[in-house]
Amino acid sequence: MQAWRAHLCGLCLTLRDGEGHGARLATNYDTLVVSVLTEAQLPPGTGPRRTAGPCALRGFRPAEVVDAQAGGARLAAAVSLVLAAGKLRDHVADGEAAFGTVAARRRLAARWQEGGARLAAGVGFDAAALAATVDRQLDVERSAGPGTGILTLTAPTEEAVAAAFAYTAELAGRPGNAAALAEAGRFFGRLAHLLDAVEDRADDEARGAFNPLTVTATPAREARRLCEDSAHGLELALREAAFEDRHLVDALLVTEVRRAVDRAFAETASYERPGWIRKSAAGVATFFTCGLWRPRWSRRSGRPCEDRCYFRDGSCCEVGNCCNCCSCCD
Repeated sequence: MQAWRAHLCGLCLTLRDGEGHGARLATNYDTLVVSVLTEAQLPPGTGPRRTAGPCALRGFRPAEVVDAQAGGARLAAAVSLVLAAGKLRDHVADGEAAFGTVAARRRLAARWQEGGARLAAGVGFDAAALAATVDRQLDVERSAGPGTGILTLTAPTEEAVAAAFAYTAELAGRPGNAAALAEAGRFFGRLAHLLDAVEDRADDEARGAFNPLTVTATPAREARRLCEDSAHGLELALREAAFEDRHLVDALLVTEVRRAVDRAFAETASYERPGWIRKSAAGVATFFTCGLWRPRWSRRSGRPCEDRCYFRDGSCCEVGNCCNCCSCCD
């Protein structure tokens, strides 16, 4: 938990330092793993860390976090901003409300796009190619219809994540890992896209919003098969990469991914995924560094600690004693 939080808080603070407080809304689990992968390939203890001051999402406690000068943290922040800018443009195209007027959303998207490009340039990554891939995603969705294959819609996401994963090998000085990590990135990108579609399907259909599973008439059984195959492919690809410390990589990209697939397809309307990506009311990925914090729009906001804890299934703390993992209810 502490290792995961060090990367999550490090990404959040890197976004703040690079683009201002508002950019912290772009923090998300998917890009967090870019930081994790980079550090996992480095010799133990060489990844830069620092002590961050108290934060409300950590129960106002200080914590050791990945430093904003770490190449992995800066790459993760750059990718976060570019993807968040694409998401904002997507919401503008769909006519969905977020961050005020259409003009304001477009300005914010442009600002985040430029900020992501600056951070990417600082570590030698080509953000323009990533942005082009994100834009192609929007074009593919607009042209989708009967007969379009679901993997046609996930392909741009797969390419974007593959590029980011592969570049972690460059940052870590392990070029031999690039091919395996690119393959892992393709599978992870596919999974992220599909699981997001599975979770949003009912809501998207109710609102008449675009959903790749609905547009391609992909049944739940086929979606699950694709997710399970991708999870297996992701695990195999990661085995081909050489890591100095693969504990957190395996925890997030193998164990937690398997759990995420199972939970996404569980027959319950109240499903919520611990430690996994969530959507804010603005449609931008947001995050929870503390097991108990809930935003105002959450159905569990204001409920007793044991009911609103993300780790109430025992994945972090003892079952029935989850409030011991932080001091939010002290």
